Amino acid sequence: MAGKNIIIINAVLTINIVIIINSYYLGIKGAEASYSGATTTSYRRQLQISHPHITTITPSSSSAIPVAVPPQTNSRVHHVIDYGADPTGLSDSTEALERALSDAFRSSNNIRHSHLMQGVTDLGGTQLHLDGGTYKISRPLRLPLPHDDASGSGSSSAAGNFMIHGGSLCASDNFPSDAHLIELPSSSSYGYGYEHVTLKDLTINSNFRGGGISIVNSLRTTVENCYISHFTTNGILVRAGHETYIRNSFIGQHINVGGDPNERDFSGIGINIAGNDNAVTDVVIFSASIGILVSGQANVFSGVHCYNKATALGGTGIYIRAPGFTQTRILNSYFDFTGIVAEDPVQLHIAGSFFLGNAFISIKSLNGVLSGVSIVDNMFSGDYTGVQIVQLDQSTGPPFTRIDQVLVDRNSVRGMTLRSTVAKGSVWSNGTRWTVDFSPVLLFPNLIKHVHYTLQAGAAASFPNHVLRNVSGNRITVESDVPLSATLHASVDQTVVAYT
Repeated sequence: MAGKNIIIINAVLTINIVIIINSYYLGIKGAEASYSGATTTSYRRQLQISHPHITTITPSSSSAIPVAVPPQTNSRVHHVIDYGADPTGLSDSTEALERALSDAFRSSNNIRHSHLMQGVTDLGGTQLHLDGGTYKISRPLRLPLPHDDASGSGSSSAAGNFMIHGGSLCASDNFPSDAHLIELPSSSSYGYGYEHVTLKDLTINSNFRGGGISIVNSLRTTVENCYISHFTTNGILVRAGHETYIRNSFIGQHINVGGDPNERDFSGIGINIAGNDNAVTDVVIFSASIGILVSGQANVFSGVHCYNKATALGGTGIYIRAPGFTQTRILNSYFDFTGIVAEDPVQLHIAGSFFLGNAFISIKSLNGVLSGVSIVDNMFSGDYTGVQIVQLDQSTGPPFTRIDQVLVDRNSVRGMTLRSTVAKGSVWSNGTRWTVDFSPVLLFPNLIKHVHYTLQAGAAASFPNHVLRNVSGNRITVESDVPLSATLHASVDQTVVAYT
């Protein structure tokens, strides 16, 4: 009896396996038939069986055009393949993605407890899901303008609490060269166009046709885990708005890991920030003429690795173009053969960073202003060719004369020339005069504001009188009233504090 039961079970299992295999085989053959001269009727039948939410429209001719009709659900996750987008990237998916995006911005119905700014429509965490595909687009995937909401009601409110994620976008060969693949446009009718929009887990290939992401006048936007390449303008553009956070992303015009033979020709800007209160954290910029261009205030950069284009080839890691009112912090970052340029900086803090391959910090004069700057606790490594770690560029502006609260100190230097605003030195002499020359170290020429010294004398018949006699040319001289054998120990400081 037990043997019979076993035979029956095996038979059932065999039948089930055969049914599964036959079903799979028929599915494969049906799919193959649709690409090998199968009739329109069989293709439509196969399409409806495999994707019941896809319908077909048959015009007067014999051909049939499949049109995606998304399933009617209450989900706020809009899958782009449900709208007919081609995840292989072979055909243009622009219109399908635009339909999905339009439906996503209709998801604000029945949101009763919004947590966003007044006047910002809460989309309730709506998502545009790219389903792990690669989609070719011929115009920007542009979020609907707040004054032109998808419902057609003419509402002037902004929108937020929305995400695009989980796939790749590639510009077509006719993509407009002055556009970005994803755009959060500006609206003149409302203060902020968008709030709490997240762009996550995306690969963006600009195909050397414009830029990657444009965020204009948006509030609390996040760009996370994105790989952006082949741009000609900006990898990411942030203009106006408030609190855009870019993190854990990789940005490069050309795909490389350094040492590209065409590095001299790199162009474009990895991240272009023309606004306030933004943060870039744990981001690698591996090819561009300028890694990060900053023309706003109160921005912070941490854990950034720039090897976008070597300084010797005309590149810059971070360029701070906010003269007179900078308020920028650069922390724990890595500048790999490319450095930092700051124009007339006022309140600039650079700390805990590593500068490799003669990478240095250039302070550029426009109006001779330098105030509230601290460059401390960094590491510099070079090739022993005498490159200074901090340099004053006064080639296009007057010499720095308005210098206030500038500290360059506690930097570790190997193979480069140390520059500092504080220095210590000692000299021995048997006589009445001792001079210490600090000019090889001090950053500013002929500027010593504070001196502390000790004259350490050996055995003497009497207690000598001594005085600081001269401070000029970044040298100090101490004189005594009687000859003696003594060592002068001195520390100097170029820090200037302006009291008003």
